[in-house]
Amino acid sequence: MTMTTIIGKPLSVSDVRVARQRLLKMHYESGVGHIGGDLSSLDAMLVVFHEYLDEEDKFVLSKGHSAGALYTTLWSLGRLDDHDLESFHGDGTLLAGHPPAAGIPEIPFATGSLGHGLSLAAGTALAFRLKGSDARVVCLTSDGEWQEGSTWEGLVFATHHQLNNLTILVDHNGLQGFGSTTDIASMSPLWQRLRGFDVDVDVVDGHDVSAIRAALLSGSERLKVIVLRTVKGRGVSFMENEMKWHYLALTPELYQQAIDEIGGK
Repeated sequence: MTMTTIIGKPLSVSDVRVARQRLLKMHYESGVGHIGGDLSSLDAMLVVFHEYLDEEDKFVLSKGHSAGALYTTLWSLGRLDDHDLESFHGDGTLLAGHPPAAGIPEIPFATGSLGHGLSLAAGTALAFRLKGSDARVVCLTSDGEWQEGSTWEGLVFATHHQLNNLTILVDHNGLQGFGSTTDIASMSPLWQRLRGFDVDVDVVDGHDVSAIRAALLSGSERLKVIVLRTVKGRGVSFMENEMKWHYLALTPELYQQAIDEIGGK
């Protein structure tokens, strides 16, 4: 089994805290929701972009409703600026509620119709192989979209072609649009079902930067799936494990409380 190395500078606790605060500010100023899932997936995106992806590699955000976390991650790298984030969810902006089809080099596909991102990522990984490229692909899925048949079809395709240049992340926060994933259509435990395929599966704390880093860098001769055990609304007490923060926007009072709580961690 080969080991890969960190591409950029390792993330610090301060880096993550600043990104969370900027994410909250962007959502508050735009007056839109989907904050809970952004906060559950932000830590992993930060590690992927800061420490793992090389110039030719691609990232596919299958759970497109967490575009806010992706835009904040790109901001943290200097690839988007404050002026860009101020346009989030506005009319005519590139920073739409789901990733755009064109205009941001780090975003290869428009996504958000859940269940399609893995197929796009698998096709990209196969294309790299056919071109003789060493580039890699990372695809971030939600746990809810593993209820979609097309996600499993993408996994079948990826394992059939033995795409070991593809890494699948699962933001396993246990909540989806209308309740818990267990109540809606239980796949629990998802990682045991995934292990029925020809894949390597790691289950890690999705808010532990060191654990995410180790799982990404461990290397594998097979397709790798990393299940990130996360908390919807991570870091903000009134959001954590609350389905309503899949939708709600922040009031001035709640925004200040959220900023204070993130700043105190």
